[in-house]
Amino acid sequence: MSRLRRVISLILFVFFVPLALHAAWWFANDHPRSWSQASWSSAGLLPPPEAKPDAVVLVYAARVGRWRGIFAHHTWLVVKEKGAPRYTRFDKVGWGTPVRTDGWAPDARWFGQVPEVVAAIEGEKAEALIPRIRAAVASYPWREAGAYQAWPGPNSNTFVAHVVAAIPEAGIALPPTALGKDYRSDGRIAGLAPSHTGVQIGWSGLLGLTVGWTEGVEMNLLGLVAGLDIRRPALKLPGFGRIGLDAGPAISHAAAAPKGE
Repeated sequence: MSRLRRVISLILFVFFVPLALHAAWWFANDHPRSWSQASWSSAGLLPPPEAKPDAVVLVYAARVGRWRGIFAHHTWLVVKEKGAPRYTRFDKVGWGTPVRTDGWAPDARWFGQVPEVVAAIEGEKAEALIPRIRAAVASYPWREAGAYQAWPGPNSNTFVAHVVAAIPEAGIALPPTALGKDYRSDGRIAGLAPSHTGVQIGWSGLLGLTVGWTEGVEMNLLGLVAGLDIRRPALKLPGFGRIGLDAGPAISHAAAAPKGE
């Protein structure tokens, strides 16, 4: 029994101590209190489309608003075909028509939070991926109104994980704080990890284990993720997310930051 207690204590320490520390940090800083107070404008991360003629695939992540920002990011996808005059953004949200196209600027702040680049792919590789990304967006199973559940899913991160799983060679791993990413859209308890470089077992996004070269080792407890990134050495902690080497390169550009914000 004492061994069982030690295991339980270790699990509670690994998952809930980092979460409590991040909660204290989160509430010690100022954040927008409402949708109307938050900025949803471009963060100036992308150059104009005409300045970037190559095809582009991007995955962004930004902290969600209010108390949910303690432990969760919202993720979305951006694509641009070669020579296209505009970027196209895909999100899933919890109101109205869930799957949105161009609901916001491609690099917009989310609830006032500047997004981070999770993955950036350019050129011929991006050009080959875009048709499959569009097909995966169209095939997402929870598209109807009301088909959104913030916890444990299916939510915005379940949607992006579904698309990422359709392009495993892209080598994209969503942040550990992308709550809902482990809610499998194929409905299976076990299968390949989204990157197809390992395996994943889990139950309804609430409990699970992912082991893969791209994802590393991730343990899921009630949607919270703790683990190790082996490919790019880092810790993955609830609340804080990934702590280690940069997750991915940003697209180089010379765009100026927006004024007056």
